[in-house]
Amino acid sequence: MEDRYPFSEVEARWQRKWSEANIYRVHTDPDRPKYYCLEMFPYPSGALHMGHLRVYTIGDVIARVKRRQGFNVLHPMGWDAFGLPAENAAMQHGTHPADWTEKNIANMKRQLLMLGTSYDWDREVTSCLPDYYHWTQWLFLHLYHRGLVARKKAEVNWCPQCQTVLANEQVEGGRCWRCDTAVVAKELEQWFFRITEYADRLLEDLQDLDWPERVKVMQENWIGRSEGAEIDFMLEKVGQPLRVFTTRPDTLFGATYMVLAPEHPLVPELATGGPYEEDVRRFIANMKNQSEEERTGAEKLGVPTGAYAVNPLNGERIPVWVANYVLMSYGTGAIMAVPAHDERDLEFARKYYLPVRVVISPPGAELKAEDLEEAYTGPGLMINSGQFNGLAWDEGKERVIEYAEQQGFGTRKINYRLRDWLVSRQRYWGAPIPIVYCSACGIVPVPEKDLPVTLPRDVHFEVGGPSPLTRSQEFIETTCPQCGEPARRETDTMDTFVCSSWYFLRYCSPHETEGPMAVADTSYWMPVDQYIGGIEHAILHLLYARFFMKVLYDSGLVPCPEPFASLLTQGMVVKGGAKMSKSKGNIVSPDEIIARYGADTARLFILFAAPPERDLEWSDRGVQGAYRFLNRLWRLANIIQGLEDSGQLPGEAEEGLQRARHRTIKKVTSDFTERYNFNTAISAVMELVNEMYGYLDQVTEKHKQTLTDILETVLLLLAPVTPHLAEEIWQRLGHKTSIHEQDWPTFNPEYVREEEVTVVIQVNGKIRDKLVAPVDLGAEQLQEMALASEKVRKHLAGKQLQKVITVPGKLVNVVVK
Repeated sequence: MEDRYPFSEVEARWQRKWSEANIYRVHTDPDRPKYYCLEMFPYPSGALHMGHLRVYTIGDVIARVKRRQGFNVLHPMGWDAFGLPAENAAMQHGTHPADWTEKNIANMKRQLLMLGTSYDWDREVTSCLPDYYHWTQWLFLHLYHRGLVARKKAEVNWCPQCQTVLANEQVEGGRCWRCDTAVVAKELEQWFFRITEYADRLLEDLQDLDWPERVKVMQENWIGRSEGAEIDFMLEKVGQPLRVFTTRPDTLFGATYMVLAPEHPLVPELATGGPYEEDVRRFIANMKNQSEEERTGAEKLGVPTGAYAVNPLNGERIPVWVANYVLMSYGTGAIMAVPAHDERDLEFARKYYLPVRVVISPPGAELKAEDLEEAYTGPGLMINSGQFNGLAWDEGKERVIEYAEQQGFGTRKINYRLRDWLVSRQRYWGAPIPIVYCSACGIVPVPEKDLPVTLPRDVHFEVGGPSPLTRSQEFIETTCPQCGEPARRETDTMDTFVCSSWYFLRYCSPHETEGPMAVADTSYWMPVDQYIGGIEHAILHLLYARFFMKVLYDSGLVPCPEPFASLLTQGMVVKGGAKMSKSKGNIVSPDEIIARYGADTARLFILFAAPPERDLEWSDRGVQGAYRFLNRLWRLANIIQGLEDSGQLPGEAEEGLQRARHRTIKKVTSDFTERYNFNTAISAVMELVNEMYGYLDQVTEKHKQTLTDILETVLLLLAPVTPHLAEEIWQRLGHKTSIHEQDWPTFNPEYVREEEVTVVIQVNGKIRDKLVAPVDLGAEQLQEMALASEKVRKHLAGKQLQKVITVPGKLVNVVVK
């Protein structure tokens, strides 16, 4: 063998052999236990980055270990290939989105193969191909026929740069999640999925998922279930009630003003003819240029309408304002403002000199409005609240709601922050919405037999212009499926998150032609046992995928209501403390690292540098250290193969190596399968390699078979991380079948049982000594050892022994007086 690991030749050769042998191809097999391991499929942007390398290496290790533990492992890969970047590239570079996407997929697939990943490429899916979006359209129609699709006029988030609508979840800090352009409000007729119909189930079923708590909390907050009441305040000017939703009916007596959202339909009527009519008009016009997300984080601004409302509990007249911090999309678009007990209301009240009245006071304390530095939102007793004075706040909520219902000015209500999913996009590169418009029949769904509705290839793109579909007569002009008269197609395409909300099901039966998936296959493979991806998808993708799964479960098409049983969210790869990006000039290319050090080095470093859930700081020295270790292992294999066996029986030194071997198997197995602590698993293998080198340095008569056996264990444990090097040495040791087809090693409990333990000796609870004792030594013998200790006897001199507390295998505490 060469002195150094010849990674270029070895890795290329084994990648070719694995591909030719198709060793990772799987089939539905009800007689075998299954394991579905899936990383979030990538957008084909052009090249893999280090974040990709990290997530795909993590998934590959899990899949390889499970495969060797006897599971029938589904580990597929595909491409989330629709999206605006391809369309922008078409305009910038004069190429078609399909060509740009196909080229990028080819390059990224090349990189994944170079990485040595164990995907079943026979199951590859690409969301922009008609054989995939045929079934995306089928699913749209499936939801449509179940009453879960609606077309309605709504004020939407509009990105002027992308010339398209964005879902609420795609607006980040008032800006487009794609291009960072400020988002504006615009009223359009749009298609929505009624995800709100599943709000309660999406919330309740989170509790059964083995997901990071942080992700579950993010989804809980986004769904935003709020229990409270709707209360009617009578508007004096128009003689009709203004309904508000509140989660704190116990604070009703503390309402000192009302606030309406700028979009509330009553605002113009309330302001007309009043002293603030022009101020209100200007304010509304200014708010139309801001998205709801932008308004939420902005300075609180407002103007009075000049109108008054009457509090139904105490008859008090309170002014009605319009302000930016109240949203039409939540509740009723109107609030009762209780500044003493709501921080946003207090900030607004202080700014505009509005009254503050305390109505909840902590037990044993007396709050005064003028002393409040911040709103009091904790528990307490109701004060300044008429007949409800003295009630605890939680009981007060119930009593006020009951009274409001009895008197007819309120009712118990549950509200959600979650809104229906806006799926219309005014772009070309997406799945066409399978709807036609007929002057006689109205809105008509495309019959399933006519799917897919395909994108026309011959289109022209204009920078900053509308979707080319709106100018394609070939696409627009069609006939009505019901009456046969001329009709026009819907020119909007679907949000790309629709494509990614079901792709994990298509992997189960990618060649199925009678439907999006075969029930027999989904019944076997689903749910995904381990899903891996970034925390940034906690709300968008993961919530939408859960919604789709529940709809299909209710339809009897899938066996379970949740798509992903367990979720691992890996951290980012950063350099110099910042996320890698072209703009920061801190990009490290996987191609560059693989060319210089090999794929196994890249895989080893990316797993060893940090636990998967934490951010990983890129380190050139760390990469070099990983490369040095692989060469050290390569040299160790050389040394062992070149040994002459001493012919002696294994002795104490060999027995020590065997104990280290079995301890390592136990540690690595646990870290790989239970905790995903890949870094500590690799560290344990490195320690075993060090012990083997120590044996070679210290033992004269070396036992070659023992060393060979332990070397094979090292290779078996390391193979999921460094598949090429492990396979190469394995074959050079004389094995004919692939190391990746070997059973996972098991440990002998006798070898991992500790023979000795360190026992802590205390005197009156203070540590005075530590003794090494046999693990099975009894309490009496431990007491004798403790009392015989010189360090302990020094602290017993002149004192009376009261008792000795012994915890076998752990501690002895001598109590003296």
